[in-house]
Amino acid sequence: MTTTRAGQRGKDGLRERNKRAMRQRLSDTAARMFIEHGFDAVRVADVAEACGVTERTVFNYFPSKEALVMDRLEATADALRTHLADPTRSPVAAMLRILDEELRVVEAGLTSADDHDQALAGYRRFGDLIRDTPQLRAYQSDTAERFADVAAEVLAARAGLRPADPEPQAAAAALLGLWRIQFRSLRTHLRPGRPIHDGLSAAADEVRRAARLIEGGLAAFPGGAPEDQ
Repeated sequence: MTTTRAGQRGKDGLRERNKRAMRQRLSDTAARMFIEHGFDAVRVADVAEACGVTERTVFNYFPSKEALVMDRLEATADALRTHLADPTRSPVAAMLRILDEELRVVEAGLTSADDHDQALAGYRRFGDLIRDTPQLRAYQSDTAERFADVAAEVLAARAGLRPADPEPQAAAAALLGLWRIQFRSLRTHLRPGRPIHDGLSAAADEVRRAARLIEGGLAAFPGGAPEDQ
């Protein structure tokens, strides 16, 4: 029997949904186990067993144990490539859009829970896990450095420069500083007993305060969009 194009697309779509579901299950299970028992005490094989798959399957989805916890960071790298390349937006405006999208993801995850305070407590425990685990802090630092390289490469292409030139290097470092500020602000403002929307708004306000400090300098970046400043 011949498979129609629509049928093949349906199968491909189902396959991708199943992959996303498995990836989410592995990441959520790993985070829960790491929080409960500690990062060092849980092996990748333990996560695989808890999910009913092989250890090899886990590594098919994640390149390392650290990536199991920090998997959502990959979406940020893709967003940097997409939005910073947009010539209709200034670098700062593009970065703020990326960060706003991340806030929406956080909000959706927290507000979907039946008990918001419990969800906020879990969010803070996840942040504590990263802060208190040297391997995860190092992974996060390495990821931020990789983000800066991605940003510099995209901005250089946009401006007709080399990624190693000082202009894209300085611009990338400044923009990734906003990402770090948002991460820390969320840790500060999202807490049990405070409405989720209030905490997110406070974090967004702090990011925009920081953005105002750098937008004047980045307005001069070659290939920018001053009208968006």
